Amino acid sequence: MDVSRRQFLKGSMSLTALLGLAGCGQSSSGSSNAADSSDHKYSVAMILNDSINDGGWGSSAYQAMCDAAESRGWETAYSENVDRSDWVTVMQNYCDQGYDLVFAPSDQFDDAVKQVADENSGTHFMVLSSELTSDNIESMLPSTDDIGYLVGALAGLLTKVNQITYVGGIELGTTAAKAEACKKAAQIVNPDCSVSIVYANSYSDVAKGKEIAEAAISSGTDVIFGDASAVDSGEREAIKNHPGVYDIAQPSDLGSVDDEIIACSVVTDNRVMIEQCLEDVENDSYGNKVV
Repeated sequence: MDVSRRQFLKGSMSLTALLGLAGCGQSSSGSSNAADSSDHKYSVAMILNDSINDGGWGSSAYQAMCDAAESRGWETAYSENVDRSDWVTVMQNYCDQGYDLVFAPSDQFDDAVKQVADENSGTHFMVLSSELTSDNIESMLPSTDDIGYLVGALAGLLTKVNQITYVGGIELGTTAAKAEACKKAAQIVNPDCSVSIVYANSYSDVAKGKEIAEAAISSGTDVIFGDASAVDSGEREAIKNHPGVYDIAQPSDLGSVDDEIIACSVVTDNRVMIEQCLEDVENDSYGNKVV
């Protein structure tokens, strides 16, 4: 099936689902969105191993937290670019400061969250893209299969050379599921399509992303699905030098109809799940749940 990029994007299939990207406007040392209630001002703090401006998973998860917090009158704070060796310390600091909820945006944080949660029963913890739970932990799990299927279907139709590449940050259960779903859908809509799966072993190494993309393009790929936050920025830098090669973005709505690099985006609305966790804290019904 031969569908041009412009025809596809102007067609009836839309991968951009639910979008909410209003600015949060706060610093890592401060907080905003103070609750109007005179009772208790709830607060949530986020820890990231990348940046809130990475144009990928970090910025999307951060904005989702801000939107959910604003809707319920919570205060917010964050710490970005935190090294793995400091995850426990940073989360413990938020516990010591009295934050009601600590938010980790990936199952990479599972071990650190479990350790700090075990030692701080009075603080609530939530983890995105995880199934970790306890009396004071809830996790949020977007449908990785659905994300992969959407990307694979688009990529399989978009490729002109029957070669696409999935680039993940770190091989985890969630990324592996997404990659396999992408491969399956691509080969359903285009049986001749070959799908390569590559991991950068990083979510912040822009140079690595560029290196991976250059290698993939040299091997014949003309569609790349970047699933590695800041690494994706490097991929797009490489794509700039190769007209006719496209990136499929996630989890925010990036690019435009006339974008020469980003073909389309798959958008995950994490705000809904985060807001459910905030409500559980308020209702004193938190814990032992995957949203």
